[in-house]
Amino acid sequence: MDQVIQQKVAEIASHVEKQLDAEIEKLDNLNIDDIEKLREHRLKEMKKMQQQKQIWLSQGHGEYTELSDEKEFFEVCKKSDKVVCHFYKDGTERCKIVDMHLKILCKKHIETRFIKLNVEKCPFLTGRLKIRVIPTIGLVVDSKTKDYIVGFTDLGNCDDFSTEVLEWRIAHGGAINYNGDLMHPPDNTKIQKQSVTRKTIREKYSDDSDIDSD
Repeated sequence: MDQVIQQKVAEIASHVEKQLDAEIEKLDNLNIDDIEKLREHRLKEMKKMQQQKQIWLSQGHGEYTELSDEKEFFEVCKKSDKVVCHFYKDGTERCKIVDMHLKILCKKHIETRFIKLNVEKCPFLTGRLKIRVIPTIGLVVDSKTKDYIVGFTDLGNCDDFSTEVLEWRIAHGGAINYNGDLMHPPDNTKIQKQSVTRKTIREKYSDDSDIDSD
């Protein structure tokens, strides 16, 4: 058995080595025109990304904004592909903790619109989304509610979770671009992997529902 495993490992290593050699050879054979084309392509991609960032910033991305009413919520979800909405209530200490973390994340994830909404000002919306626990963070992607972070259960069930843990949890709903490991939370001493399950979300909420004011 050990010999079979060693043989498989050797075959994989040989295959990877051949791929690397092919890539190196390809780079070595590039002429000046090829390099210039790659440079132009890279510059176009950078320019396109910069233009996209400007569009996002003009739409309120990069800031953590409080909305005045639920009508404004619907407008935001139509304009932005990714939205993180904190449903809060005045005087709730845990809502202040969420505010602290989202103020940091909104600067890091320009691709996403970060907003907050007072549940007392949006009874129709909170009823429709079945929001019963404060704080609740709604994750909206392409005008559909993809996920909810209800209270702090998925964040280690404690008040001193890190911003990175909340970032990791938001990433599970697809509401941000995330380069980390979704299978392992940043602080796995406090969070159990099974705490974040789509089954639980579906049991409690009408998952993947359209955001529409009509």
